[in-house]
Amino acid sequence: MDSRPEPLRALIVDDEEEFVHALSERLRLRGIDASGATTGQEALDLVRKASFDVVLLDVRMPGLGGLKIIEGIKAAFPNLPVVLLTGHGSTQDAEKGMHLGAYDYLMKPVDIDDLVRILAAAAEGRAYGAPDAEDAAR
Repeated sequence: MDSRPEPLRALIVDDEEEFVHALSERLRLRGIDASGATTGQEALDLVRKASFDVVLLDVRMPGLGGLKIIEGIKAAFPNLPVVLLTGHGSTQDAEKGMHLGAYDYLMKPVDIDDLVRILAAAAEGRAYGAPDAEDAAR
């Protein structure tokens, strides 16, 4: 009998295909079951078809941008945490994203270990930096 918890399931959404592939691979090496989407419509389709614990979403994308995607995700799945990630962000985008229900707003580049902790905290529904179950037991 395997007592390990199921891996965290994350959807990575960014229009840069190489970034999605590389980040997904790095997350898999850290025990996260990462899938990728490179368009807003693909992201919305995947969220409707598969089960994810958290979504990492680029804000600036051609076509259906990140703020429209978060609106669609939150309309269908209000409890699915979404972490916004951008290399070209603005204070206005951050405020709007948080108002739409984003868990956090991160700037590229982001440290991979910090990202893993933030994704895990979002999926567990706790504030980033709050102790997790292992820390609380110590």
